[in-house]
Amino acid sequence: MSRRPPPPEAAEAFAAVYDRAAPASLAARAYRLPAPALAGYSTLADRAADGIRRAGAFGEPEQWRFDWSRPYSRDEWLDQLPTQGDHSRLPPADLAAALAGVGAAVDALGGGFTMEYTAVVVTAALSGDA
Repeated sequence: MSRRPPPPEAAEAFAAVYDRAAPASLAARAYRLPAPALAGYSTLADRAADGIRRAGAFGEPEQWRFDWSRPYSRDEWLDQLPTQGDHSRLPPADLAAALAGVGAAVDALGGGFTMEYTAVVVTAALSGDA
C-alpha cells in the first residue's frame, strides 16, 4: 500500500513541525520528499507475479489497483500518527512537541484534510494441476 503525501499545504506545515520538534526523524524528511512513485510498488508486484509463475502451481497472476481517499479530522490523524515511521522511537518530549505542532497545523488547515491511498495487489488462482 502506498500513502501519497497529504495536500501540499499540509505537507509543508508538517515538515516545518518536524524540522523543529524532531529534525532527525524520518518524518522530518518524509514530508519533504516527492510522492512515492507507484512504479516502485509496481516493480514489487511484477516480482511477486514472476515468483508465482515460477512456482508453477498457479494460473496467470493478475495485478489489481485500488485507489481511495480518506478524510481525517485533527483527532483522527493525531490518534494514528504515533504508529507511523519512527514515531515510536522519538523521546516522549519530542513526540509530544510533534503531536502538538501537527495538531496546530491541522487546525490551521480548517481542522482536517484528505489523504490519498493506493493499494496494489497480486493474485492468482491455484492451478488444477497442483
